Amino acid sequence: MSALIDEHELVHEADLVWLEDISGLDYVRQSLDRLPTRRGRPAYHRDGRMVGYALLGPGAKPSRSSGTFRRRVFWLLPHDRDTDPQGLYATGAPAEAVDPRTLAPGGKGCKTERSEGGPPSLAMRELGITRPL
Repeated sequence: MSALIDEHELVHEADLVWLEDISGLDYVRQSLDRLPTRRGRPAYHRDGRMVGYALLGPGAKPSRSSGTFRRRVFWLLPHDRDTDPQGLYATGAPAEAVDPRTLAPGGKGCKTERSEGGPPSLAMRELGITRPL
């Protein structure tokens, strides 16, 4: 969950891979998953779809107990705003959701007015940034 992700857990991230164009997504869910490799597309075992994942650099060490690596996976569920705009998350966002435009390797991202389903902030309006309908 984004609130539970500490940036020290992300220090070995080398890149983020997006499987979809994130410009039209108000938010993505993120989690730290235990995966068998530092790189490559991980298997996905949730409802919904994976929209991206992190790649780790060579300095990342596997867990001594499990031999796995903690990597971020970004995903959406069938009832999320992108597929059900008037549904449960018409406003607000799940606890583990962040605005994908605030994500970078090593940075946990944050919620924004956009990810919360609210009106664009004053800063967004001043920059001419609009939310897609």
